[in-house]
Amino acid sequence: MADALTPTPGRAPEVLEQKLAIPDHLSPFQVLGENDQALAALEDAVPDTDVHVRGHEVTLRGTQDALRRSENIMRSLIDLAGTGQAVTTEAVQRAANLYGDDRGSGQKLDKVLSRTVLSSRGRTIRPKTLGQQKYIETIESSTITFGIGPAGTGKTYLAVAMAVQQLLNKQITRIILTRPAVEAGEKLGFLPGSLNEKIDPYLRPLNDALHDMLDPDSIPRLMAAGTIEVAPLAYMRGRTLNDAFIILDEAQNTTPEQMKMFLTRLGFNSTMVVTGDVTQVDLPGSQQSGLRVVEQVLSGIDDISFCRLSSRDVVRHSLVSDIVDAYGRWEIRPGGSRDSRHRGSSAT
Repeated sequence: MADALTPTPGRAPEVLEQKLAIPDHLSPFQVLGENDQALAALEDAVPDTDVHVRGHEVTLRGTQDALRRSENIMRSLIDLAGTGQAVTTEAVQRAANLYGDDRGSGQKLDKVLSRTVLSSRGRTIRPKTLGQQKYIETIESSTITFGIGPAGTGKTYLAVAMAVQQLLNKQITRIILTRPAVEAGEKLGFLPGSLNEKIDPYLRPLNDALHDMLDPDSIPRLMAAGTIEVAPLAYMRGRTLNDAFIILDEAQNTTPEQMKMFLTRLGFNSTMVVTGDVTQVDLPGSQQSGLRVVEQVLSGIDDISFCRLSSRDVVRHSLVSDIVDAYGRWEIRPGGSRDSRHRGSSAT
């Protein structure tokens, strides 16, 4: 691949050109995607760049900053294709986020996307952003990890994948998934049925994640044996949880007292992951969120880590990232500030 940046003849001096070669063992189709969708996505992601392809040669033209970013993206797509993974519009967007973020300095997209968390039921679960990769690494290196970020960033899903991985590898003997039974701004009223049937709607997201990763027929058996437990937070009181991977989901809906109760359940050879979004507190009245104050309380304690995900780490529909950013801007405007609402404090 050529490395020199040279001024393009007949254009303004600030417009530069870079030529890259697609390796002979890869076809242009593998790198550019179906109907050259990767090229269109690259030009959308870096508007100041023009991309042209002739055979195995890719020519990039643009301003210095745009060219540097588009070159990094294109090199990453070539590397990604070299690993056998499909180059899609989503992959281009991930690369654009990676190289548009200071966190991405020195990182390569193929290294982020090739990290496997869990292979099960014919599918492979991997981080899709640098933030998700750091989240996984933090869980591996810390006894207690707080994953804080907006909807769609994979906080709970990746934590469940890590728990299943450790269970299958016999690093732990059980998985415990819990969340507070707090309604999200709606009054569900009387729910018929047994106690388990009443709390099932609150725990459904955790059950859904498990069914994605384990044989559905094995889940009732594992639950009956106590290997997997999905229960409301209130069921944790008075227990000591040894040899377990414990996940507290929707932790923004805990009170400080509930958060303390949960964290002090930690036993030997156990890992805890606490996930939540401090912008979506559903506690009634003026109750304070335990997730909002916990970092002030636990800051500086070894083996407790805080990992923040952002709109750049959203892996749902691309509009979700835009929605998260739009609400973030609205909440800091006069009249829209979180401080003017009944829940009080600002987001972390």
